[in-house]
Amino acid sequence: MEFGMFHEFQQPPGATAAEAFRQSFAQVDAAERLGLDAMWLAELHFVPERSVLASPLILAAAIAQRTRRMRIGTAVQVLPLCHPLRLAEEVATVDQLCDGRLIFGVGRSGFAHTYATYGVDYGESRERFAETLLIVKRALSEERFSYQGKYFAYENVRLAPKPVQQPWPEIRVAAASPDTYEEVATLGHPIFVAARTGDLSELAPHVKRYRAAWARAGHAGGGAVYLRVPVYVAATEETAREEPRESIMHLLRHIGDRLAASATASGARAIENRAERGARMQSIDYEEVLRERMIVGTPAVVVERLQQVRDELGLDGILAELNPGSLIPHERVMMALRLLCEQVMPRFK
Repeated sequence: MEFGMFHEFQQPPGATAAEAFRQSFAQVDAAERLGLDAMWLAELHFVPERSVLASPLILAAAIAQRTRRMRIGTAVQVLPLCHPLRLAEEVATVDQLCDGRLIFGVGRSGFAHTYATYGVDYGESRERFAETLLIVKRALSEERFSYQGKYFAYENVRLAPKPVQQPWPEIRVAAASPDTYEEVATLGHPIFVAARTGDLSELAPHVKRYRAAWARAGHAGGGAVYLRVPVYVAATEETAREEPRESIMHLLRHIGDRLAASATASGARAIENRAERGARMQSIDYEEVLRERMIVGTPAVVVERLQQVRDELGLDGILAELNPGSLIPHERVMMALRLLCEQVMPRFK
């Protein structure tokens, strides 16, 4: 099973941007040294109280120069906000810089506020996502191509550089709504799933739908599923439960507020239950969070819980959020990372 760290390059209260970058790069360096499989970079805009990670591919390029082994992934690049050709050029460039270690994770993002600030109609996000992904794949894989679509049109394009990985770096797609699982399976890409806005126990039927659609499309194998989940490992059970409490609850309240606010935005579909999920996150109890939305405990407990979730979902890997909410001190994140790499990860290799 692949083990990765989901990173937001957190900016803790009172910290400068320079301090946020310095601490985050220290965690990246530790992950490389400790043998972690992958470092995953979020894309967050206009939340200076939380993160400095607005440009995942720029940071991926920086990480490429300070690592030699660990894979580097975007989780996720928000495609509807991107210019397809510029994005393809940057993806290929980063893949060259890291000698083929890039994983290109993509998605739409669930918050309409970012779209509005960028001047992009959230109601267009699904169509823009599909069109942008198609163009990027063609630009990376074809010597020349032309394209005429709803949002973009190109004539006789030749992209340089091309990526190391052919036809393109591995593409993984974030899946949230039921139809997205089937769409991604039909395209033949692995998926990211997450339990931030729902429970871990809700994911199994969706994963089953993904695998069924994968088989109907005639792809080899059964697809691949990667879970993004808050993980906290500590020396004692009490420490593991209490140290992340304030931070994770802060995060869930924040996401709940933004999810509820986006429920009436153009393009937000009723099937996604945004208002209901947002309200639930604003009132959720910490004991329920521990049961349904986090994996916490001593290394032995975390191993047992991960084995259970892996077996339920048929997981191929995890993206462990070691500082959900950005409030966990740097030294505690470093300890959780060390315990994850030294005492949990070897049990799955």
